[in-house]
Amino acid sequence: MKSEEELINDLKAQIIEALSIEDLTPADIDADAPLFGDGEGLNLDSIDAIELVLLIEKQYHIHIDDPRTRRTILASVRAMAKFILENQKE
Repeated sequence: MKSEEELINDLKAQIIEALSIEDLTPADIDADAPLFGDGEGLNLDSIDAIELVLLIEKQYHIHIDDPRTRRTILASVRAMAKFILENQKE
C-alpha cells in the first residue's frame, strides 16, 4: 500500500487530469489548501466535487454514500488521501 505522501502526489496528478486543469502541475497544489472556497486553494465548484467523488469511486473502489461526508473528504488533497487510506481494501 502507498504512503500518504505517495497517494497525495498521485491524487494531485489525478485531480489535474480529471478536471482538465491546464495551468497547474502537481507541485503547484498545496496538499493542505482548501479545494473549494473563494480565492483559496483550487477554488473548485460543485461540478468539480462530483468529478472528484467519481475519481475516488473509480480509481480506489470506495463508494461515498453520505453527501455530508463528501464535504469533509473533499476539504483538501490530504483529507482525500486520509479517507482513501482509511477505507481502501487491502
